[in-house]
Amino acid sequence: MEIKDYQSLLTDVKSKIRKAQVKAALSVNAEMIRLYWEVGKAIKKIQNEKGWGSTVVARLANDIKNELPDVKGFSERNLLFMVQFYKEYSTQNSIVKQAVSQLETVNHSGSEFVKHLVSQIPWGHNILLMQKIKDIKVRLWYINQTISNGWSRDVLSLMIKSNLHLRQGEAINNFSNTLPPTQSDLVKETLKDPYIFDFITIAQSFTNVNWKQN
Repeated sequence: MEIKDYQSLLTDVKSKIRKAQVKAALSVNAEMIRLYWEVGKAIKKIQNEKGWGSTVVARLANDIKNELPDVKGFSERNLLFMVQFYKEYSTQNSIVKQAVSQLETVNHSGSEFVKHLVSQIPWGHNILLMQKIKDIKVRLWYINQTISNGWSRDVLSLMIKSNLHLRQGEAINNFSNTLPPTQSDLVKETLKDPYIFDFITIAQSFTNVNWKQN
């Protein structure tokens, strides 16, 4: 066995493992963000139809905790974030429609494109952006920059505080479809994101229940 050839093989396999881990983490994150979107949508819909207030959120959080004790990430606070998340990016928001209509290479409807975009960053990043930036077009710009540059949550916070979008001067509609750099802080945070581990627990619990029922 040639040492040089073996080292080349080892490097290649390690690279493939790393890339697969990153793709898996990003895929799980995307599914989790879409779930949060759908949960927020369901809560907002029934609140509108039945005239229920915020008390339904507290009750829902408590019942989920009691009936699904292994499932995390559905505290009252986080459920309220999910409702806010859906409301701010729903198709009823004319600002979102305007921002999406300015993109040069969009093949999705407004809501589908935005859902795709926000699903590429961790939940903590999304919460930060909702809290710090009210202009949806500017928020979408920061999301795109986060993906392109692989910013961690702390770096994103610093960029927002420094008003980078005013200094950099790039068009809001200059979006890319690239994945974040493999070794970036964004990827590292995604791989360690506690929300993702909680979401995986949901999947495992669901699998176990189905297995027992068969």
